[in-house]
Amino acid sequence: MTDARRLVDKLWSYCDVLRDDGVGVIDYTEQLTYLLFLKMAHERATRKLAAEQIVPPEYSWTKLLDATGPELEVTYARILTGLARQPGMIGTIFRKAQNKISDPAKLRRLIVDLIDGENWSSTGTDLKGDAYESLLAKGASDAGSGAGQYFTPRALIQAIVDVMQPTVADHVVDPACGTGGFLLVAHEYAAREAASMTPSQRDHLQEGLVTGYELVDGTARLAAMNMLLHGIGTANGDSPIVVQDSLVADPGGRWTMVLTNPPFGKKSSITTVGSDGREVREDRDIERQDFVATTSNKQLNFVQHIMTILDINGRAAVVLPDNVLFEGGAGETIRRKLLTDYDLHTMLRLPTGIFYAQGVKANVLFFDKKPANPGRPWTEKLWVYDLRTNQHFTLKQNPLRREHLDEFVDVFEPGRRGERVDSERWKPFTYDEVVARDKANLDITWLRDESLEDLDSLPSPDVIAREIVEDLTAALAEFEAVAAALEAQLGVDAR
Repeated sequence: MTDARRLVDKLWSYCDVLRDDGVGVIDYTEQLTYLLFLKMAHERATRKLAAEQIVPPEYSWTKLLDATGPELEVTYARILTGLARQPGMIGTIFRKAQNKISDPAKLRRLIVDLIDGENWSSTGTDLKGDAYESLLAKGASDAGSGAGQYFTPRALIQAIVDVMQPTVADHVVDPACGTGGFLLVAHEYAAREAASMTPSQRDHLQEGLVTGYELVDGTARLAAMNMLLHGIGTANGDSPIVVQDSLVADPGGRWTMVLTNPPFGKKSSITTVGSDGREVREDRDIERQDFVATTSNKQLNFVQHIMTILDINGRAAVVLPDNVLFEGGAGETIRRKLLTDYDLHTMLRLPTGIFYAQGVKANVLFFDKKPANPGRPWTEKLWVYDLRTNQHFTLKQNPLRREHLDEFVDVFEPGRRGERVDSERWKPFTYDEVVARDKANLDITWLRDESLEDLDSLPSPDVIAREIVEDLTAALAEFEAVAAALEAQLGVDAR
């Protein structure tokens, strides 16, 4: 058994014990995050060479080891509260942290038996990072945790990064980073491809190459710890993970590369709390001066946000659901802007069954930001790779693997797009062909779907049901856009 597997099994074995106390997978992983950080900080403070005090003594690991019984709960709560007020990476990891383990005996066992028995600092970043990633993957696969929405299949991330080819000269951002999968793989790729680095490049690799934005505190915490365990950022430095809603405002910064899978779900919402303490969710339109269209569709707003934050000649790869390809109104406006002012050069049509949210139909759009070019569209050809038609994957029996994307990576020809050659699943469409389609619809298919003719090839009933829901939702969005346009026109006519 590998050391990483041993660590995962050791840490995961205790999850079932705590589950009986109502501690879910994500809550458990959060508690591990707090305790691992404190233990690693203690190891750094007590090492013989270059000892470094990261955590104030009053919040140290030894305080936990010395406490027992009810006193342990009090001490743990005080440490979490105190560290949440610290700046940088520490503050991000402990932001709004709470103890979810109510049984002091079980908390002490977690501290003494599972965490204190390992020397985490001497464990290589690959080992402890892989162990942590495996825990996150286990959490994502747990149907009741809801964590799957933050987890992009690693095979897909690896293929996207392989064609995007980030370097140590890049500034990479994920404006909806979840637990940080894209950032980790991009960092790993850039480090591997750099045969030699200057001291400044090495510093940039560790502390400036990747930045992530994450709205949910708990997810941002997992992402920050994930970065730290993989050697990205420093425990006492600024966090590469920013806890913030990306869509609220233009952050001001510009990046050379955007890699992201924005959250599924079409509506942008805010939570308001009334005087009676009840929470109410309200759909909202995102209005920003840098956006070309006002809409409450979250994915369309993420596309606009990415269009803003890309530097000139910057490159983006974005996982998006099908509704972005064909929705009218704001969707059409944004697509036409993307085709004209950006080079939308590639689209990967993804199969169903690869995400934890069942039945999702998604695509990866690849586009580059270009300088102003009045009178001539930047998109000359949109190449589409169809990995969806006649492909059936499931999370357990037939999961998507990196080799399923080998052909796409091969035909992408990064840096040599003029040498692309079409094939059965890989076709080019000119700018004129695309914009001539109704609403500049990018929902392009050409392969015959065998499942329409062969009942044995049909997807499972739950996938079919989910696809029907997706189609009905998209149709309702179309009706909403038409109704909004008619209301606006009637308002103009009335004046």
